[in-house]
Amino acid sequence: MENWEFWLNRTLWINIAIVVVATLVIYTVMRTLVGRLSTHMAAWAEKRRKLVYRLVAEIFRQTSRFLLFAFSLMLALKLVELSDKWESALSHGWFVALSLQIALWFDSGIRLWANSLLIHPDGSVRNPVTTTIIAIMVRLLVWAIMLLSILANLGVNITALVASLGVGGIAVALAVQTLLSDVFASLSIGVDKPFEIGDFIVFGAVAGTIEHIGLKTTRIRSLSGEQVVCSNAELLRQTLHNYKRMNTRRIVFKFGITYDTPTEKVREVSQLVADVVKAVPDTRFDRAHFLSFGEYDLTFEVVYIVLSSDFNKYMDIQQEINLKLLDEFRQRDIQFAFPTRRLEFVGGNFPEVRVAGLPEQQPEENRPQRLRTN
Repeated sequence: MENWEFWLNRTLWINIAIVVVATLVIYTVMRTLVGRLSTHMAAWAEKRRKLVYRLVAEIFRQTSRFLLFAFSLMLALKLVELSDKWESALSHGWFVALSLQIALWFDSGIRLWANSLLIHPDGSVRNPVTTTIIAIMVRLLVWAIMLLSILANLGVNITALVASLGVGGIAVALAVQTLLSDVFASLSIGVDKPFEIGDFIVFGAVAGTIEHIGLKTTRIRSLSGEQVVCSNAELLRQTLHNYKRMNTRRIVFKFGITYDTPTEKVREVSQLVADVVKAVPDTRFDRAHFLSFGEYDLTFEVVYIVLSSDFNKYMDIQQEINLKLLDEFRQRDIQFAFPTRRLEFVGGNFPEVRVAGLPEQQPEENRPQRLRTN
């Protein structure tokens, strides 16, 4: 009978009706306000080209409808008289809902900020390593703070929980030491930027273009076509040559002319080489000198600068220089040296050699023979 009296209580139904109507009205108003605010922010972002307005607009769009409804319900409950137990539960509910919504806003803002940093103003893709790691760490920190705050508000002693998490974190770090070393190496790559996606690097026996930089490994497309996968920690231990960032090339090459070249013509070679190099576009001549007396040549060393990092362009320039030097030397009757050896045969007789179809010739006996070959 008492149960029937409870459900037939007119005041109860009036309070329920007030709460339901107020909840729906407040929810409709709040959702409309949030929608219009995000729309206006998006319009300002489009008009003023400001990243901040776009971030705010996207953050408001991530407002949870469920949490909006929870806020509306708790506001409506303020319109009716509640017991002390319900008032305490309502105060905890306010904190939980607000903490969850703030965490959602921060999480959305961090993700949008990280995505905006991945694209250069010119449209090219940046190295995502640093942004990704920092975004993950900050998001984990936000949700951890939110969870600990809610537990503390509900009366849970979080001191022991934080201590146990610290001990557990140390154990996990020791267990995944290799993985963490690669992750921190990737963070170092992102911060220090020794190379980026698209750079051509050489280390050890590997030469290729960076295709992907991950949290653990870096993938390189080698010149022969295969993909080389190297751990980030191991890669940073190497001495890297980054040719993508080379603005110019310093080229050193040598050539030799024969020993029987007259001294006057030897003196002309350095100036001749200088004129040839200067006549080729995109080069800056440095020096050309008679370097040394080689084993079979008079050695010259030439140094010049290619005003480009393109390897194919350098090869075209070197080919043009070689062809012009060949023409100039032929016109001046200067001979390039080639490897020669002198062999002397003193005393005794040459061995008898017979060639089919040729008359036999007897060598003079007891006469020292001298043989020279070039």
